[in-house]
Amino acid sequence: MSETALRADPAPRLEPLWTGLELVVPLEARVVGGVPRRGATGVSIDTRTLKPDEIFVAIRGVSSDGHDHVAAALEKGALAAVVDEAHADALKGLGPLYVVRDTLRALENLGLAARARTQARICAVTGSVGKTSTKEALRCALQSAGAVHASVASYNNHWGVPLTLARMPKASRFGVFEIGMNHPGEISPLTRMTRPHVAIVTTVAPVHVEAFPSVEAIADAKAEIFDGLERGGLAVLPRDNPHFERLAARARARGAGCVASFGEHARADARLLSARIFPDHSLVEADVCGRLLSFRLGAPGRHQATNALAVLLAAHALGVDLEAAAGALAGFAPQPGRGQRLEFEAQDGRYALIDESYNANPASMRAAFELAGALPAPGRRVAVLGDMLELGPEAPRMHAELAAGLRDNGFDLVFTAGPLSRHLHDALPADMQGGWRASAAEIARDVAASVRAGDLVVVKGSNGARLREVVEALREQSRKFGADGAREERSA
Repeated sequence: MSETALRADPAPRLEPLWTGLELVVPLEARVVGGVPRRGATGVSIDTRTLKPDEIFVAIRGVSSDGHDHVAAALEKGALAAVVDEAHADALKGLGPLYVVRDTLRALENLGLAARARTQARICAVTGSVGKTSTKEALRCALQSAGAVHASVASYNNHWGVPLTLARMPKASRFGVFEIGMNHPGEISPLTRMTRPHVAIVTTVAPVHVEAFPSVEAIADAKAEIFDGLERGGLAVLPRDNPHFERLAARARARGAGCVASFGEHARADARLLSARIFPDHSLVEADVCGRLLSFRLGAPGRHQATNALAVLLAAHALGVDLEAAAGALAGFAPQPGRGQRLEFEAQDGRYALIDESYNANPASMRAAFELAGALPAPGRRVAVLGDMLELGPEAPRMHAELAAGLRDNGFDLVFTAGPLSRHLHDALPADMQGGWRASAAEIARDVAASVRAGDLVVVKGSNGARLREVVEALREQSRKFGADGAREERSA
């Protein structure tokens, strides 16, 4: 046998996401410094996470301008940078540049080009609560049938959606996009970019109400997701929600070929029959389009089980076998800050913490309380809650009304942080008042001094309330008691 035959075959070269020449037309760019010979492996707008051979797009943000970081991006190995005409002369000579009129518009155009070239089946997800978890569960379910491209974290806004599109490999079989909004009119242009074959609305609830005159107006804003639905596509809607018919009418008016529903309603196409809740999973029984399914979902909570039915409807419509999709959901796990279960050490032993620090509104607060109430707690049920933001003039009342849900679900102690949460503190019985502080950093010290072995601690608030500081303070305390910070359970 020859020496040539004995040599190992070289590793196959992966097809680049974009070649240097492919980028010119969609970006509507002129090239300075020469077209890169290598292909781009990705698209980035953040030098902190940028990888070598990615294209860096210099986006102007509220508090920073990506053009200030072009030099750092190229030093880290960016293949080239996309910059606007106003900065081109100053950045000339640093490396290859794609010079455009407006970098955000260029990113949108690149996303549109990615959508136009792919044969992937696309699903878009919106809703007042549960968007990110549903998106991640759908990613899990679809992976049983092929390559899935999905939004990172909560990249669901005016730059997150086009960035996710621009990163989509041409050969993807499925694409899953989360689409969010704070104001009317924000979803429509994003769904027209993604052009989904399936559009999911998880629920409609009073969220971001300071920008809307009514919950009906929020429903109308969520229904914008149907503006980009491919003609004849599927709308997946929450049958138990009071705005179901309003959403269904908008979907049909926008050309949906079918409306499918999920929930506990007797007429739901995917009907939840039972959900047995355990600390790290749920056992779900459901009737999905006339087929009885029993499956393990890698997250506890009736709300998670309900949204899993939306996932199964979407996966089935996209061509995935129902049993295979349901089986894949055992591998789903909540993301950090969105229900991740951790175990920390207190001075006298171990306790459990559910990290819901990324976001909060009245509906998701109630879901978190109900989950904690359904889980075994050898010690106390403890809540650490921060302000729910963007609720408008009714915010004080909405915070105070959380007291009933905490009582009904067996919470023993409640710590609150932030000016709005003071209204909740005052509405609690004296024996449930763990304490109120103006900030998360201050309440973290009180919580750290109070937790003990066997407690079940729920930490939840809007991202702006910075409840993540409480989680990190408890993690640091756990290290001092001899543990390596925290042991992550597979799901929560």
